[in-house]
Amino acid sequence: MSDKNRFKLGVIFNFHPSWMGGVIYIINIVKTLNFLDDKDKPHIYLFYNPILEKFLDEFKEYPYLEKVEWNFPGATKGFFKSVIVRKNLFITDILKEYPLDAVYPLQDFPVKTNTSAKLIFWRPDFQHKYYPEFFSRKVLMGRHLRMKSMMKNSSELVLSSHDAFNDMKKFYRVPEKLNVHIYHFVSIIDDLQGVNISELLKQYKLPETYYLISNQFHKHKNHKIAFEAVAELKKMGVRVNLAITGRFPDASDSPYMKELHQILDENQLHDQIIMLGIIPRNDQLQLMRHSQAVLQPSLFEGWSTVIEDARSLQAPVIAANLNVNMEQLKDKGTYFDPHNVDELVEILKKYPARDMNVQYYEDYEVRVKEAAESLMKIFN
Repeated sequence: MSDKNRFKLGVIFNFHPSWMGGVIYIINIVKTLNFLDDKDKPHIYLFYNPILEKFLDEFKEYPYLEKVEWNFPGATKGFFKSVIVRKNLFITDILKEYPLDAVYPLQDFPVKTNTSAKLIFWRPDFQHKYYPEFFSRKVLMGRHLRMKSMMKNSSELVLSSHDAFNDMKKFYRVPEKLNVHIYHFVSIIDDLQGVNISELLKQYKLPETYYLISNQFHKHKNHKIAFEAVAELKKMGVRVNLAITGRFPDASDSPYMKELHQILDENQLHDQIIMLGIIPRNDQLQLMRHSQAVLQPSLFEGWSTVIEDARSLQAPVIAANLNVNMEQLKDKGTYFDPHNVDELVEILKKYPARDMNVQYYEDYEVRVKEAAESLMKIFN
């Protein structure tokens, strides 16, 4: 197929680099589409914010990709200026310059945009409706405005789960004209053969047997219940080791980190709970692959990147009994009430030794190919 006949897809890569969930989501979108037959692969125009330039190497394997540096307007200023000039400043100039068939994920629809290209909005979750205390007033207002303007001015929306769709119907009146698509993304795992697990354990001073949490240190990620469970098990004479990867809070005086360190200090758990911070992704994935299990204790999740990583790596998961987690893992997960430390203690006390030969989930290649095909159905 000549490239001029390929479907032309604009991919918007415009997140704050600290939100690794969004960054990995876009990387996975492109890598997933690479699993299509060659004739079906779209030509991708990757419109990237310069602050994300360090991630561009992640896209190098895709054969039909054009990287376009783009200076997007700030969310607040761009929104209100778009309303004043009656032109969507987030996308109009891109559409004038590039002959696109579809654009994804477009986050802002301050006004209607006249175009033949399919403009597709993405909303990962509605966490702000359940835990508004975790967000600033400005962020809450911004999320509300984005949703209201999207429902008024757009016709296509992608949600990451049926649970998110139920939340949307709970909090908003969904217009009949809005086409809602559910897309369950799949984590793409690159070749980890060059990452030796024995060397990683030495490098990060980890024992051979450990559970892994890979979440940023936000309060709703609920590390606290895992810390408390390890402390309770120690009192019972049961040793459990916990490795944690993820970004630490920007503030050095974070009340949440003080709370966690207090549990460490009072129970002398520094040799059992090892906080690694941000480490190279391939290191993190190899540690995940060889963990006793992945812990996902969050009070709220969208379609969890961590759980998707575990599924692609065939690593077992112990997760909070959130509807979205059960939608994602079905009967393959082990669940506990994220407010009940005793439930987690009982699970960890009896959890079986890891058998690396067990296949917990569906075949990786099949899952990714199905995800790629479902994406193209949405774009088309």
